[in-house]
Amino acid sequence: MSPTFIRIGQIVISWASVLFLPKKTFIRYSAPAIFASSLVLIVSFLAIPLKLWRVNGGIKTKIFNDLSFIFGPFFMGTIWIFRLTYGKFGLYMLGNLIMNSFLAFPLSSIYQKLKVYKLINFKRKYLLLTYITFAILIYGYQVVLDKAEK
Repeated sequence: MSPTFIRIGQIVISWASVLFLPKKTFIRYSAPAIFASSLVLIVSFLAIPLKLWRVNGGIKTKIFNDLSFIFGPFFMGTIWIFRLTYGKFGLYMLGNLIMNSFLAFPLSSIYQKLKVYKLINFKRKYLLLTYITFAILIYGYQVVLDKAEK
């Protein structure tokens, strides 16, 4: 399976799920999804000088890889996790732990075998810890937004 097909599939499948979300939910949780996506984008920028991971095909391919993940499954996954768990922090963290563990371990291995990317100085456990940290930050961000709204 080609990495290009995987990138396109990630975006199409993720955004197709928006059809099952109420419009108000999408709008409400877009802010933390944008914030979370920005955090992951920063890590992606840092990946180049820190050699966190490598993508065959150069910088253009790396940009397409990163953006297809960030604005595909990561963005929509954030909205869905908030939709299903917001207001129940323990359940929210459990959902994030499950999803981020799935990303860091089996999915990362699959992507590496399919030559989508290769982790270099960013072990899978660091990937998991980074995304769990982001989950805590964006939950706090949503709490602040809710308080400001009231």
